Amino acid sequence: MTGALTRLVRVRAWSLRTKLVVALVALVAVVCAAVGTATVVALRQLQLAQLDAQLVSSAERAPFAGERFRAGGTSAQSEEPSQPAFRGQDRCTSSTADEEAQAAGIGFLLAPGQAPGTLAARVADGRVTAAASLEGFCAVTASSADASALAEVTAGGTPRTVDVGSLGTYRVVGVTSGDDVLVTGVPLSGLEATQRRLVAVELVVAVLAVLLAGLAAAVVVRRSLRPLRRVAATAAQVSAMPLDRGEVSLAVRVPPRDTDPRTEVGQVGAALDSLLTHVGSALAARHESEQRVRQFVADASHELRTPLASIRGYAELVNRDPAALPPNAAHALGRVESEAKRMTGLVEDLLLLARLDAGRPLETELVDLTRLLLDAVSDASAVGRDHVWRLDLPEEPVEVVGDAARLHQVVVNLLTNARTHTPPGTTVTAGLATTTPGLVVLSVLDDGPGIPAELLPHVFDRFARGDGSRSRSAGSSGLGLAIVSAIVASTGGTVDVTTRPGQTAFLVRLPVAPLESEDPT
Repeated sequence: MTGALTRLVRVRAWSLRTKLVVALVALVAVVCAAVGTATVVALRQLQLAQLDAQLVSSAERAPFAGERFRAGGTSAQSEEPSQPAFRGQDRCTSSTADEEAQAAGIGFLLAPGQAPGTLAARVADGRVTAAASLEGFCAVTASSADASALAEVTAGGTPRTVDVGSLGTYRVVGVTSGDDVLVTGVPLSGLEATQRRLVAVELVVAVLAVLLAGLAAAVVVRRSLRPLRRVAATAAQVSAMPLDRGEVSLAVRVPPRDTDPRTEVGQVGAALDSLLTHVGSALAARHESEQRVRQFVADASHELRTPLASIRGYAELVNRDPAALPPNAAHALGRVESEAKRMTGLVEDLLLLARLDAGRPLETELVDLTRLLLDAVSDASAVGRDHVWRLDLPEEPVEVVGDAARLHQVVVNLLTNARTHTPPGTTVTAGLATTTPGLVVLSVLDDGPGIPAELLPHVFDRFARGDGSRSRSAGSSGLGLAIVSAIVASTGGTVDVTTRPGQTAFLVRLPVAPLESEDPT
């Protein structure tokens, strides 16, 4: 059962071209087999009908041929012994079997016109009293074992096929001769030889026909599927395009010659062409909407910076003399200042994302990642004293080309993320590695509980936050990792995350700083 299912799956995995070629070859093979079988059967029936007609005619003449033989033989022996009346007596060197055949009443076997291999027998009371076959021009007495196969032949019946032992297969018929039955048989060896030759010829022709059909089908199917391959190539080209972000220019279309609605492939091509047109319009509308949203966020963030700065300034001014204020008012102003700082950070993050989305280039300078990581981990250890902070740095300084402030923000955001979303006592390890040619790998690892599986695909999305195990007690805005992803992408690098209980690893891959060419002077 398993093997059958495996074969079925394999057949379903065949390409359309293979299925069509195999189907055509199988059809030709079935047609050849049907035609060959019908031809062999028809030829056998025709040969048997002709043989039966000759057999019946010969059997009806057998009693009279035997009487003429005896009469002619006696006359010839008495009057002209040197000129026998029958061919058998003229050609056969030994006349013993001929005399026995004459004496047994089956002398008709030696009558002129009998074909070699002809069989004659006399059956009396269900017992074969004499049986002989004609070999060359001589009668050869049949063995008792061979003759016993003829005992059941009755007179007046239709011709039947009998296996006469060592003599082979015969077509026999019986006629009445007095109280006995004279059996006449002709061998089927010639008919069977003809059928074997016909089958051999048909097999050769069928094999050649199947091979030619396979070649022709492969060529025809290959040429017929060319338009479909061109349509598939167009679909593959579109699927390889980045359609999930940015402005998409979907100018790829199916060639006009493959969009003829009068053909099946043309209908598929036309449908794909129409689909691409609709998708292009939808992508253009999506990009326009995103641009409007980004512009709104950028404008709103920019406009909010001034009033937020004013709110913070007035709050700080009033708080310079907290003793002059009632306790409730001092607490309220403290909260206003705190929330204003938090909102200012959120606005700055949104403005940065809007600028990165707009494709504004970052500063490019040589940045010492080793020093940057040392400073960031030092700051994080001062803030998060309930965590264990470690460094894993190579002996030589590691440098990349990028924006120092933004790369510092990347490291700070990753460390803050690890501190915020892991319990006290968690070990956080920040490291650098240059084992990958052309890349610097900046890693931040922690042995915390890990990221929930349902959150992992969206961890770099904007405003993505964890569940209760990753609380917002530190006031997370959900933009930290989104900013990391945007800055790294703008720098030409990549960032990804792997997680499991007890180990979470953020890996940032950045291009190595190009070596400065030495002055030949």
